[in-house]
Amino acid sequence: MKKITFNLPAEALGEATEALLLGDFNNWSLDEAIKLSVQKDGSLKASVLLEEGKSYQFRYLLNDGRWINDWNADNYVHNTVFGVQNSVIFVPVDEVVATQEVVEAKVEKPAKKAKTVKATKETKAVKETKTAKEPTKPKKKAVKVEAPAVDDLTKIEGIRSKISQLLIAEGIQSFKELSKATTKNLKAILEAAGSKFQVHDPSTWAKQAKLAAAEKWEKLLELQAELKGGKAAKK
Repeated sequence: MKKITFNLPAEALGEATEALLLGDFNNWSLDEAIKLSVQKDGSLKASVLLEEGKSYQFRYLLNDGRWINDWNADNYVHNTVFGVQNSVIFVPVDEVVATQEVVEAKVEKPAKKAKTVKATKETKAVKETKTAKEPTKPKKKAVKVEAPAVDDLTKIEGIRSKISQLLIAEGIQSFKELSKATTKNLKAILEAAGSKFQVHDPSTWAKQAKLAAAEKWEKLLELQAELKGGKAAKK
């Protein structure tokens, strides 16, 4: 078991003052919910013993009735049953280095050389055979596996670091993928992440991403100059 500490920053609380930690590790049961303790800086904190090598989904329930995700989760997963986004934590396994005993093999001393005998044709042939180079085996070419492209989504007006992480967790990690996303799907991702993200308007993100994917940076800047926080300016 490994001790894992969960932290919730003060700015995530809003008007709430308390929070409960619920997840796979306590069967999402309110009876077994873990209450976070208040820290000097206003943040909330709780420590839990979790099994190594496993991943757990979890969320926080605030005393104002809101459910929110962890701002620094390892990943975010969409729960299709409840239509919400859950935080995910991976519990690492501590590597144990096994010590091996190294046994030195005894090397026997070479036998004394026999008296020099004039080389015959046979011994000469043997020497030539020994000196002949063995055919070199062709080296296997390393196969390069290209990682999927990950673009800096924060270049899109209205997308900041946290929203970029949410999109990547949903499989949207390039300008091309974002350009194909519908406003409805993007809003669903933001709503599932909590009220903090629901205020953002993603209606222009796909249009911006299309220009970014085509590397039309000047046109993107012209479009962004007409936007306000990623939203189309009201005329």
